[in-house]
Amino acid sequence: MIAAAVTITLAFAGYIATYLNGLRLAQRQERLARVNRQLSEFYGPLFALTEANSRTFAAFVARHARPGGTSPFSDTTPPSEEELADWRLWVTTVFLPVLREMRGLVVGRADLLREPEMPSLLLELCAHTAGYEITVARWAQGDFSDHLSLVPFPSEELAAYARRGFGELKREQARLLGGQRP
Repeated sequence: MIAAAVTITLAFAGYIATYLNGLRLAQRQERLARVNRQLSEFYGPLFALTEANSRTFAAFVARHARPGGTSPFSDTTPPSEEELADWRLWVTTVFLPVLREMRGLVVGRADLLREPEMPSLLLELCAHTAGYEITVARWAQGDFSDHLSLVPFPSEELAAYARRGFGELKREQARLLGGQRP
């Protein structure tokens, strides 16, 4: 009788252990799938776009640098008509398309955010993009009185956010793939 009770107890304990291990593995797989989606559909593209935008803007500034390497829009000497025309070209062909892609990520993939609420810098990105939409629409009508968005671009904060999010998720992905415990 004792042997039967021990056998039943061990079988039940084995079943519970197998069940709990399967549950843990399923949760790990679900977490890995979410991390993979966050990387491939939000943080990876956002990181690549912010880096590309930063490097492209640096190239524009280098081409039109003021003494000290500052942008023509942050210097006391206003940009020339030629520089403004070049700026309009860069905005319409390079910067605004990238901003639209970034805004599309924020609006279309908000479910992949790591935070429980929308970070304010992402809302600033969306507002900055909308501000350039109106500026570019005015250019199309021949109105060149404004050349910047109504809302400043959160350049450094956005780059840091994308870099940090991408890096942390890559580390978590490696941990989940490698089976390491946090």
